[in-house]
Amino acid sequence: MSRHVLTLSCKNRIGIVAAAAQALADADCNIVDAQQFDDSTTDNFFMRVEFDGDAGVAGFETSFQAIATRFDMEWSLRAASEKRRVLIMVSKFDHCLVDLLYRARIGELNIEVVGIVSNHPLEAIGLTEDPAIPFHHLPVTRETKAAQEAQIQALIEETGAELVILARYMQVLSGEFSTYLSGRCINIHHSFLPGFKGAKPYHQAHALGAKMIGATAHYVTGDLDEGPIISQDVERVCHSDTPEDLIRIGRDIERRVLARAVSNHLEDRVLLNGNRTVVFRR
Repeated sequence: MSRHVLTLSCKNRIGIVAAAAQALADADCNIVDAQQFDDSTTDNFFMRVEFDGDAGVAGFETSFQAIATRFDMEWSLRAASEKRRVLIMVSKFDHCLVDLLYRARIGELNIEVVGIVSNHPLEAIGLTEDPAIPFHHLPVTRETKAAQEAQIQALIEETGAELVILARYMQVLSGEFSTYLSGRCINIHHSFLPGFKGAKPYHQAHALGAKMIGATAHYVTGDLDEGPIISQDVERVCHSDTPEDLIRIGRDIERRVLARAVSNHLEDRVLLNGNRTVVFRR
């Protein structure tokens, strides 16, 4: 039997879990994992269900729409094996990009990379050309930002990219473009937000004698570095570490935080809750 993932969110009411479980049972689907969260501060309810089912899935999708309407739900249903089409954007730092490509190659990330976009040429990043993954050099200046973002948007629509990953893409996206990408663009910020925003956060941490540094993966919004957080991690550092040491340690944190955030997104474990996220465990 094939594995599917159902996610839903709505205002909390009695009977949501019972209705979802009964609909799956009526469609001869077997629940293998179910997680839920009731946010008492907003009265919002969130649920993620993995289930096995074949013949009954189409019937379930039809019957569940009536339940979704009754509870005023936002919901999605997806085959767990479905590859997601991804566009990766990068500037000169390639460590997150290379890590994502490796994880995709070994099957750890169930993605099809439909393109790489950079504001620098291939040789400046230190990459070798891969004929299987189109590379797009789209330089940008303040004067050409709108035109460059229109090119990226055209690429997204031409390739059918479902997710855009900013793998250390060191350009601030316009508010209009950020709104277009809302909920489907993940950025890795080389800082444990909300501290040390903007440029050179490791230098900021060193100047203030920080004893811990980290990285944050979040969804992109029009508010710079303030989108809903998906994943974070930290490492302890000490007085003898130089800014260069912090950058080296930070690269490792950035790789694993971004990969974890992308994986959670791909597996439909992340649900938006206003400016926060609900991230269901593995």
